Amino acid sequence: MKFTEAIKNGIATINRNWQLILVQIGAMFVSFVAFFILVVPPLAIAFIIFGLDLTELLKELSGLGSILGSFHRPSEFLSKYFGLVVLVLASILIYLFAVLALGIFVLGGSIGVISRSIKGSAEEFSMKTFFAEGKRLFIPLVGFTTVIGLMFIVLAFVLGLFGGLIAAIVSLAREREAILALFLGIFFSSILFLVWLIMILGAFAVTLYGTAAIALDRTGPVKSVQTSCRYLYRHPQAFYLYCIVFGGCIIISFMLFSMGYPLKSVPLIGPLFAMFFQFTMYISQSYLGLATLATIFWYYVKTSIEMGEGGIPEGAPTSEDSRPEKDISDSPAHGQEDAPPEKETREQGLSGKPPERRL
Repeated sequence: MKFTEAIKNGIATINRNWQLILVQIGAMFVSFVAFFILVVPPLAIAFIIFGLDLTELLKELSGLGSILGSFHRPSEFLSKYFGLVVLVLASILIYLFAVLALGIFVLGGSIGVISRSIKGSAEEFSMKTFFAEGKRLFIPLVGFTTVIGLMFIVLAFVLGLFGGLIAAIVSLAREREAILALFLGIFFSSILFLVWLIMILGAFAVTLYGTAAIALDRTGPVKSVQTSCRYLYRHPQAFYLYCIVFGGCIIISFMLFSMGYPLKSVPLIGPLFAMFFQFTMYISQSYLGLATLATIFWYYVKTSIEMGEGGIPEGAPTSEDSRPEKDISDSPAHGQEDAPPEKETREQGLSGKPPERRL
């Protein structure tokens, strides 16, 4: 399957299911309201009890140090207001978990609707289908995000080891010659950046094709990662497609940002333009993200079918078409079929007369 065909099919799929963008906007609004419900009241109570001057604190903008510096004895303060501190931290954690769960549910419903559209389902978009797919894919996506998170932690640890090794080599070279140390620093930093870029892009590609395996093949979290890695190894072009689509999304987002950024400097109505611009940017990024998912899903399905890795190979007959059609218009009745020519000759030679027909 060509890259242009996959991109066109992905965009057409999102255009048919444009309601998914409204769902993304609704999820953003729910997250915004949840912040004011779960996080703002405990913080407001904390500021009232602490007796802090919030206006002066915002003017200073000196971070956590100014907050702790406003108390003479932080340990005494923590022991006195320990319950309130726990309440604030608990509200923040609950908000983060709620937003994460909402995001996973919305992602599950979105990829479920996209997978149904790719499979050729004739039904139109409905919230009932969205919620059904969200429930079906919620638990697998929770496990999948956990596995992917561990994978990113391992990648960060490996890159940290490489960075420390490079720093040690540059430090040893600096003791001998400064020019050599400068050259080695630039050289190894360029290599480290290239390795970092490839590893990050590869990890994101594994993530996207893994979600395709979960939604389309109904695999588990660990098996979906294995399937994604095996698929990318057999189809390097799939990684190239992801890089092209990812780069295109970055370029389009940068162009939109460059076009709308000067509007913020307009006198009086600049803040209003800024709010409208941020909302437009969120809609465009949601559309680009969904189009990327649909493109990856289309390419995954088509290439898997063409290589016989799942489904029916392209161009092969289905189970209904594989049975040869029989022309029954001139066929004799049951039990009156003509005997084979060889059998008739053999019976006629033994008896001297042609064999009788059995009714």
